[in-house]
Amino acid sequence: MFRSVTAEAPRPENGNRDLAAAGIGLLASPTEAAQAAEKMLRRRYQWADTDKAETFVALGGDGFMLQTLHSMMEGGDPKPVFGMNRGTVGFLMNEWRLDRLPERIAGAKAIRVAPLDMEATTVSGEVHRHSAINEVSLLRETRQTAKIELSVNGRVVMPELVCDGVLVATPAGSTAYNYSARGPILPLASKVLALTPIAAFRPRRWSGAILPDDVAVRFRVLEAENRPVSAVADQFEVREVRTVDVRLDKERSMTLLFDPEHALDERIAMEQFAT
Repeated sequence: MFRSVTAEAPRPENGNRDLAAAGIGLLASPTEAAQAAEKMLRRRYQWADTDKAETFVALGGDGFMLQTLHSMMEGGDPKPVFGMNRGTVGFLMNEWRLDRLPERIAGAKAIRVAPLDMEATTVSGEVHRHSAINEVSLLRETRQTAKIELSVNGRVVMPELVCDGVLVATPAGSTAYNYSARGPILPLASKVLALTPIAAFRPRRWSGAILPDDVAVRFRVLEAENRPVSAVADQFEVREVRTVDVRLDKERSMTLLFDPEHALDERIAMEQFAT
């Protein structure tokens, strides 16, 4: 996914605007808008090689930002990322601007986000492990509703939830799928997780729970062979799961950089007043 800057890269216009000296590299989504923005930025600034960069500018939308963060987690050495929106929603991104980028990065507000760790065991006994920055969700695979047992720290808190699905969301992801499922918006510094049902049939009036972020959540799929359920950690899907264990992995937290007037914590707080 990451592309190194080569010797043939266009030289910056308007003098030496050297982001390479600060260890800042450039990544871009393959979309037309992101690629066009990348060309302009490479003409304007000098960039560090990808394998030498200590900070990255990422061009794209929220999906590309999540993809970038997941790639860094898999590499074991996450770097701070300053995103600029060349996608659609861009909730995790800053405004796209060509000028004064070194000053913006130097004055950016650093926001730490920790991912969820998901361990999913399938009906056949295979174990899959993935991370999620936004949420881990369980979803029915067929026309039949899912039946799921919920446990928190080893204690069964709901013997049977009959539903289309259920999810655990981080504060950073609470305005995404969680909010669409009528889950709560969580302030970024709240140290809690949202446990939210998706189209619950029984108990019909259960709207979910807010949990401390140091708990372990287990989902056990009841009648897993006859009522198959998939587990999704951001964009990673595991089908026909029997159990799914979820916890927050604070040791793998990552840093997103934002313009102070456009920081993620403030944007999440203001989403509570959106109409």
